Amino acid sequence: MLSAGGLIALDSGAFAQGTGSNSTDTPVLNWDTGAGKSYLIPALEIPAFILALNGYNRLASPNEEQDGKKVYSVTLSTIKDNLTQGWGFDQDDFKTNQLLHPYQGSVYYGLARSAGLSFWESFAYTFAGSFLWETAGETTSPSYNDQIASGIGGAFFGEPLFRMASLLLEGEKPSFWRELGATVLSPPTGFNRLVFGERFTPVFPSNDPATFWRLRFGVISDDRVYDNDSHSAAAGNATIGFSMAYGLPGKPGYSYTRPFDYFHFDAMAVSNAHRPFEDVMIRGLLFGQKYDVGDSYRGIWGLYGGYDYIAPQIYRVSSTAASLGTTFQWNLAEAVALQGSVLGGIGYGAAGNIPGEGDRDYHYGIDPQGLLALRLILGDRAMLEATARGYYISGLGSSDAGGSETIGRLNLGLTVRVFGRHALGIQYLASSLDAGSSHQTGGTFNLVYTLLGDTNFGIVNWR
Repeated sequence: MLSAGGLIALDSGAFAQGTGSNSTDTPVLNWDTGAGKSYLIPALEIPAFILALNGYNRLASPNEEQDGKKVYSVTLSTIKDNLTQGWGFDQDDFKTNQLLHPYQGSVYYGLARSAGLSFWESFAYTFAGSFLWETAGETTSPSYNDQIASGIGGAFFGEPLFRMASLLLEGEKPSFWRELGATVLSPPTGFNRLVFGERFTPVFPSNDPATFWRLRFGVISDDRVYDNDSHSAAAGNATIGFSMAYGLPGKPGYSYTRPFDYFHFDAMAVSNAHRPFEDVMIRGLLFGQKYDVGDSYRGIWGLYGGYDYIAPQIYRVSSTAASLGTTFQWNLAEAVALQGSVLGGIGYGAAGNIPGEGDRDYHYGIDPQGLLALRLILGDRAMLEATARGYYISGLGSSDAGGSETIGRLNLGLTVRVFGRHALGIQYLASSLDAGSSHQTGGTFNLVYTLLGDTNFGIVNWR
C-alpha cells in the first residue's frame, strides 16, 4: 500500500520518510515559484475519489436503474460502451445535474488546486475528472450537460471555495477552528493539508484583496406565486445566506493577473426539506484589466466565468457561462459610493417550472444572459441594493429543440447598520418565467438580520 509519505517520495524523485519531516528530500509547496506542486497526487486522488463515490452509490442505491441497467454497476464492458456509443442528455433530477454535479466537479478542482496547480491546470484536471465519471463512474451514457456542469461549472465553483478557505488560513498559524472552517469551505484543501502535512501547509497568497462579506439570517414574511391562481408558497420559512466580494476594484497595489482575483460568491438556503438550496451564484474575472476615470471612479473589465443555480418556488434555472463586462466603484460624495457589475454573455443552461417534485420538467439549451448588480453605500449607516438577472434558455443545443424559457429575477434590498457589525434589513425578490403557454410570476419579502464583514459595507478607499 502506498502511503502519503511514499507518494511524496515518488512524486519528488526522492525517498522522503513521512509527511512532517523538514528533510530537504521532501518538497514544500511554494506558490510563487511552483516548487513542490504535484501533478501526480491529484492524478491519483481524483480517480480514487470517483472509485469511492461509485462504491458508496452502489451500497446506498443498489437497485437504481436507468435504461434497464443498474446505474452504478460499472464494469469494463459498460466503460467500453460509454466510450464507443456516443453522448446524450441524462435523466437525473435538476438538483443532481445542476448543483450536485458541479459541486462534485469542485472536489476534483480542489484536489488539484490545493496540490499547488494553477487555475488552468486545475481546470484541465476538473474537465478530465468529469469525463472519467461520465464514462467510468456510471453505466448510463455520458451526457453533454454533465460534462459542462461538472467539468467547467465545477472549476468556477471550486476556485471561490479554495480562495475563501485560503483567506481563512492566511496570517499567523491557523487555529483548529480556522482549519476546520477552511475544510468545511473546501474539503479537498483540508484533506491535502491533513494527509501531506508540511508539503501543502503553505497557504495560497491572496495578495491582500479588498473584500466584503456578510452572513444573513432571515424569515420569509410573504411569498406569493401568481399563475392561474394566487397562493402563498413559502411564508414563514427561515433563510440563511452568505456572500463575499473578493478583489473589489480600487485598492492601490492590487492587480488582476490571476483568474478569479476578483469574484463574487452568493449562496442562500431555506428551511424547505424538499428544496433547501435556493441559490448559488458565482462570477469571477478570468482575463481582464483595471481602469480608472478621474479621481472618483475605479473599475475592472474583461471576460468573466460564471456559474448560477437558482431554484425558488416557481421555477428552476442554472447556467455555466462566459460573459464580458465590468465591475466598478464610483465615489459620488464623501463616504457615499456606488458599486456594481454589468455583464452580458452566453452559456449552457437548464430551466423549467416546478409542477411536482421529482418530475424532469426542464430542458437544456444555449442561453444568452445578462446581469446588472448595483449597491449604493451610504457611509457606514446603510446600503441599498438592486440586482437584475435575465436568462433565455433556447432550444439550441438541446434534445428539445422546440422548447425555450425566458426568466427574469430582480432582487431589491435595504440594509441598515444598527451597531457594530450588526444590521437589519428587508429584501424583496421578484421572479418570472415565460415558457410559451406557461407563465408564472412570484414575489417574496424577507426580513433579515445581517452580520457585516466591516462597518463601511465594503467601500474601497484609494485616496
